[in-house]
Amino acid sequence: MQKTSFAAALILAILAAGSANAAPAVSEDPLDARTLGTIGARFGALIDLANRHDTEALHGMFWQSPSALLVAKSAVPSEGNWAGFWGNDAIDRKLRDIAASGPVVLTPDLSRLKVVGLTPELAESYAPLDIRVSYAGQDGTPRPFLMIINWIKVSEDWKIASEIILPVPPAPAAKN
Repeated sequence: MQKTSFAAALILAILAAGSANAAPAVSEDPLDARTLGTIGARFGALIDLANRHDTEALHGMFWQSPSALLVAKSAVPSEGNWAGFWGNDAIDRKLRDIAASGPVVLTPDLSRLKVVGLTPELAESYAPLDIRVSYAGQDGTPRPFLMIINWIKVSEDWKIASEIILPVPPAPAAKN
């Protein structure tokens, strides 16, 4: 019995020491407040351009790379309901298709916009938003989404490396 208690205590001590060592150190954001503000302003510009259907200016906001990514609603059944569109040609086509479908209105909750630095050259932003669109069978009713953007520093500018737009599923029905 004592042998079992000693073994259990030893295992607990090892696990506790391991978890203390594995805990990440709290560190400051690798980007200063001014840079985070700049990225927040770029987010605002993105929303403005999307609402104006300015696909040419939107093109310029994206990192010019085959690795640039847009995740959005698909109109093509073989792609599934939502799909990833890789590279600037695919992103441009998707944005033009959405813009041509009729009114698109993105309304972010800017009070919940969060921008964090990942490295001195990478940042991430997150914002809940409502999107009203008639693209791919949607009826134009505002629906809740989350927009998650990874930003990459290119020269002295911040570009969108990936933009992931996720629908927020409805809350489950309450059980009585």
